[in-house]
Amino acid sequence: MTDITALMAQIGADARAAATVLATTGSDRKKAALIAAADAICANIAPILDANAKDQAYGAEKGLSPAMMDRLILTEPRIRAMAEGLRNVAAQPDPVGAVMAQWDMPSGLHIRRVRTPLGVVGVIYESRPNVTADAGALCLQSGNAVILRGGSESFHSATAIHHCLQTGLEQAGLPATAIQLVPTRDRAAVSAMLTATDHIDVIVPRGGKGLVGLVQREARVPVFAHLEGICHIYVDASADPAMARDIVLNAKTRRTGICGAMECLLIDRQFHDQHGPILIEALLQAGVAVRADGDLAKIPGTIQAQPGDFGCEFLDMICAAKLVDGVDAAIGHIRHYGSQHTDAIITEDAQAAAHFFAQLDSAILMHNASTQFADGGEFGMGAEIGIATGKMHARGPVGAEQLTSFKYLVSGKGALRG
Repeated sequence: MTDITALMAQIGADARAAATVLATTGSDRKKAALIAAADAICANIAPILDANAKDQAYGAEKGLSPAMMDRLILTEPRIRAMAEGLRNVAAQPDPVGAVMAQWDMPSGLHIRRVRTPLGVVGVIYESRPNVTADAGALCLQSGNAVILRGGSESFHSATAIHHCLQTGLEQAGLPATAIQLVPTRDRAAVSAMLTATDHIDVIVPRGGKGLVGLVQREARVPVFAHLEGICHIYVDASADPAMARDIVLNAKTRRTGICGAMECLLIDRQFHDQHGPILIEALLQAGVAVRADGDLAKIPGTIQAQPGDFGCEFLDMICAAKLVDGVDAAIGHIRHYGSQHTDAIITEDAQAAAHFFAQLDSAILMHNASTQFADGGEFGMGAEIGIATGKMHARGPVGAEQLTSFKYLVSGKGALRG
């Protein structure tokens, strides 16, 4: 029987030792490791698919929801996209050592604020095996060691991908312990990570409300997380109807199981009066179950909304919908029901868009764009380790730059304080 306490203590100590090496590793070696890892993934597509088939069988036996199964499934295009993500991260500027600001003081001091790694990052995730590659790459690029604890349903896939990451590290002459995968499904490993204040500097949970809530409640280590992605789209009175239709359909139906999927549609009453039920009908035709409130519930095919439908993360072909009287009513609704993840306005009125942006404090606010763009890759970060909705450090997509802290480097010429 595995001694989880001893196992996690060893993994933590190894990660801390590796972090001291990575903190001073040059950009070229990190880039070489990432490219070699990407090559290894492409060379091992068949074994990764075989491993994923075992995970799919396990997930089906556990009765995973369709959304969770979609997150779990790997295909050859998804695996190649994973490898491309590693190459994209390798192409990003190295954040470590970057000078964020510098200035001179009358005392003769020259002060620089420069980016430094956080140290050791712990990532706890469900279903998505691609998180193994994304998190490993971003932590390496930012000079951090990482401890990965994948979900029980993605155990075989994560193990196969992790092997490729370690191949990249070894080829670049970096410690294999820089990217470690917890080699057990035992849930006690999660508890050990959440309290490993001596070894882990920050925890990033990726998964459903249950996992993230558990981490936020029990972690003694700082956490970058979002609890839910309750994303709203508000269609303003001046919105272009064709644009609104296309954005709403994409935001809801492109992939329903991701945190950037639209869960609630707010339609300005004037837009509805002028253009009719075009948005609701488009969603219905696409197979979306529309839980409509008020006058929208009169549209054939809709379902009468219940109070719990607003503020719900469906992660499915389901959407709440409501008419509102103007942008301020939409803002009020989002403040009450939203999760400060991603919210969007569709409008041709620049003042309405500016007001929406100013009055809401979501991590991501969008104008005339699908909420499905809430993704680090789409933000030019190469990949992301997660979306953070907190306010104390990283916010929005967490890329390599967000996985750094900073320190002050102060130079003088014999400066003395009077």
